[in-house]
Amino acid sequence: VPPAEYRNGFLKVFEQAEDKEPDSVIYDVRKFCKLAAENNPNILEVLWVPDDCIVKCAPAGRLLRDNKDRFLSRRALHTFRGYAIAQLKQIKTHRKWLLGPPSAAPTRKEYDLPEHTVIPAEQLAAAKSMITKKMDSWEIDFANMDEAAKIHVWEQIHNYLTELSIGHGEKFAVAGRSLGFSDNFLVLLEKEGQYDAAKKYWQQYNEWKDNRNPARAAIEARHGLDLKHAMHLIRLMRQCREILEENVVRVRRPDAAELLAIRNGSMSYDEIVEWVEGQDKELVEVANHSSLPRTPDLNYLDQLCAEVIAMVAK
Repeated sequence: VPPAEYRNGFLKVFEQAEDKEPDSVIYDVRKFCKLAAENNPNILEVLWVPDDCIVKCAPAGRLLRDNKDRFLSRRALHTFRGYAIAQLKQIKTHRKWLLGPPSAAPTRKEYDLPEHTVIPAEQLAAAKSMITKKMDSWEIDFANMDEAAKIHVWEQIHNYLTELSIGHGEKFAVAGRSLGFSDNFLVLLEKEGQYDAAKKYWQQYNEWKDNRNPARAAIEARHGLDLKHAMHLIRLMRQCREILEENVVRVRRPDAAELLAIRNGSMSYDEIVEWVEGQDKELVEVANHSSLPRTPDLNYLDQLCAEVIAMVAK
């Protein structure tokens, strides 16, 4: 709980601070409660960790932990599952780099582009921005829609566009034509975009290659995937199901031995992808039948946060 001058004014602001010795993060209690209400996995684990793992807990902290179940909601589907899918994407990208690493930086010639841009870069950027804004204007206003409903609507839209064979590129072209840009210009703009994406991909590959932990890199090379990512994504998917079905966050894992075995290579890349993709489909259905609310009672949690601040405010 920050001092009064960090709560009552606007010149002094505090949200969080990090330190390496010891490895720690300190949150303003208001940010902590906001993240917990969003079902952030790392924050929920602090609330649900077993008592024998707690080094020190003040009465205000105990009050938060006593209300840990009030933070849970079906938002967990989008946070725990979202973190897991992000891990899977990293695994897939790293595997692509392991099995077929890019050998050289992309060139403009590869994308049928002249050595130097025919149209000034700032004009290309302005045109791209206009087209992107046009596409954004077609998006649905989700302001008053909960996360589960958003996911459902997006899946419906995706299925509809897929059946019509309309992808992002075609949508971009339609938006550009509606603004009066010629097809030749749109083709040029698309090629410039592909070239920029290839440059970014090359940069990401080199940063990954140069900054890898040597021991972890050796394991990744031997097994063809990042096993630590694999272990965490499976843990997150299982925790997601437990929250939605049992309304509980199990931090001390009953499947710890199995998770460690996965980290040591007990599952192949194909097995992991198949398991995750199967679970991903099931979890949406599990969330639809969960007894948890779509969102937590934010008014209750707001009052709880205020009570915590009042207990220790200076």
